[in-house]
Amino acid sequence: YKNENGALIPQEVHSIVISVQHSPDIETEELRRLIKEHVINAVIPSKYLTEKTIYHIQPSGKFIIGGPHGDAGLTGRKIIIDTYGGHGAHGGGAFSGKDWSKVDRSAAYAARWIAKSIVHAKLARRILVQLSYAIGVSRPLSIFIDTYGTSSKTNA
Repeated sequence: YKNENGALIPQEVHSIVISVQHSPDIETEELRRLIKEHVINAVIPSKYLTEKTIYHIQPSGKFIIGGPHGDAGLTGRKIIIDTYGGHGAHGGGAFSGKDWSKVDRSAAYAARWIAKSIVHAKLARRILVQLSYAIGVSRPLSIFIDTYGTSSKTNA
């Protein structure tokens, strides 16, 4: 983004992540082609898509089972109070009823551990750690850290 008097103006799209539940009758490559043609190219102006744009379309492959059959359980209970009581940013994911493979749980724990470690090491007094993941991709797509000006080190 480019900041113009407080307004954030998009410059380019860095990454696109799309996973769509689908019929078992369609091949993954055909689905990826259709999503790119009918969703991405229809929604995102071409001037923002560059040779550097990273596409994660159906990154885990087939997505046949979804909805209540794929994600049933006791989740979503008091998600803000389970984290920071509304003080910190929250992606909206819940923790209860989920196993470690669900990144809205495991990544939140990892981000909290990173933040606590930085504060404990006296590298900053306050910090926001933001991690972005895509299903089927083991490493974060992005990592953002804001120390709100409390860092004892310069930004690199």
